Amino acid sequence: MPALSLDLPAASRRPLAAVLCLALLAPVAVAADMLVVTDSRHPVQAPAGVRVIELDQPAHIEAELTARLPADPAQAEALVRQRLLDGGVDLQRRIGQAYQGVADAWGLGIVKIPAVVVDRRYVVYGEPDVAHAVARIDAYRSARP
Repeated sequence: MPALSLDLPAASRRPLAAVLCLALLAPVAVAADMLVVTDSRHPVQAPAGVRVIELDQPAHIEAELTARLPADPAQAEALVRQRLLDGGVDLQRRIGQAYQGVADAWGLGIVKIPAVVVDRRYVVYGEPDVAHAVARIDAYRSARP
């Protein structure tokens, strides 16, 4: 397979290479140290790879497990146990991630949603557009080096 070659002057290739490196590496760097906390009633626009915690996810999972239960407590218990077994490892993972997310948000001291957290240090509340929130954080950080 032939190598890709751009027939550009050397001076033009350097800025192009820098832009390409930033474009390729920036999403990875941002996603590694960014967290979004919200719930299902406050949807956000987050880039792929960014961890989004929905604080009401544990309640949604519980509602799935307890939907349409019979009135008899013994039958209801048996049905929930069966649902837990049927869900297997995937359900266990979902439950663990849901509660871990709530614990992580609590540990960060999140007080409003949606919240965009960068570097576990900077937070923007109330902005559903994650890119816009990150731009606000970047502007704040660049003004205070």
